[in-house]
Amino acid sequence: MAPLKHLEKENPFIDASFRHFCASHGILTVEDFLLHDLYQLAAFADRQKNADRLKEGITVMLSLVELRCRPWLNGMELLEDLQRNKQTLSSGDKGVDSLLKGGFREGQLTELVGPSSSGKTQFCMQAAASVAEKHAGRVLYLDTGNSFSARRIAQFGSSSETSLGQKVISRISCHTVYDIYTMLEILQGLDVTLRSQVQTNVNEQRLRLLVVDSISSLITPILGGSGSQGRALMVAVGYMLKKLAHEHSIAILVTNHTVGAGGEGVKTKPALGETWKSIPHVRLMLSRDHKNSNCTISILKHTSMPSGQTVRTTIRKDNQQCV
Repeated sequence: MAPLKHLEKENPFIDASFRHFCASHGILTVEDFLLHDLYQLAAFADRQKNADRLKEGITVMLSLVELRCRPWLNGMELLEDLQRNKQTLSSGDKGVDSLLKGGFREGQLTELVGPSSSGKTQFCMQAAASVAEKHAGRVLYLDTGNSFSARRIAQFGSSSETSLGQKVISRISCHTVYDIYTMLEILQGLDVTLRSQVQTNVNEQRLRLLVVDSISSLITPILGGSGSQGRALMVAVGYMLKKLAHEHSIAILVTNHTVGAGGEGVKTKPALGETWKSIPHVRLMLSRDHKNSNCTISILKHTSMPSGQTVRTTIRKDNQQCV
């Protein structure tokens, strides 16, 4: 992302004084700004003689990020993306693969929405096992709630051979992430690593799937109030995810919870609001009959298919709670 100095011409609040203040906290670029603890930065700004102007600069920066990082695509960009030779990756469920015309598409961000204990984590682990086994691809699994289970991953594998099962698990890397700043650091680091591998022709198994379970648990705590910081950070994360998907041909799967819809006849809706709604290429809603393992997955949004299509499937129960 751009150095702060590049923003000064059209934004007088991003002047030398503001940039010097940011530099004293190690902030030289827009990316540095997003990775910083902005509550702490605002607290430091409040102690300065020009506190009001510095805080106004912080607000302007957040507005610029939200404006410039909106991950929307125009019609020509969508057409070019559809025409790219990108593969589909099996979700591990035949019904879902049929619904999605093959599975998760490389280069796209798919969001799985569902209430607590509906089976979102089970679905993610099943998808990770499927990609690692059927496509022999690497999977990066970002776990925000300590729900990842290597034992469960092994159970999803179709082979009974121990050596093959170990090989599948070895292709899946799991990292725990508890806050949005760590998330941004990991995504930026991943982008640098993938670019480096391309430039140096490193012959490693390609990263095929990135799972974030769940994106809402990282974003929800920073939303709310009249400030725009949380919304800007949410947009920045969405932008980074779609950038990684598009530039490195990765399929990305994130989970989101549901909230009360408030409208008559509609009980729940996806969390994170209207701003996030524009980010995923594909949105799926998962509902489950808790009397058994039966569930329904429906399309809420898709770049090339009508919404409303559904499939009935089964998510196997486990001793641990499905989340």
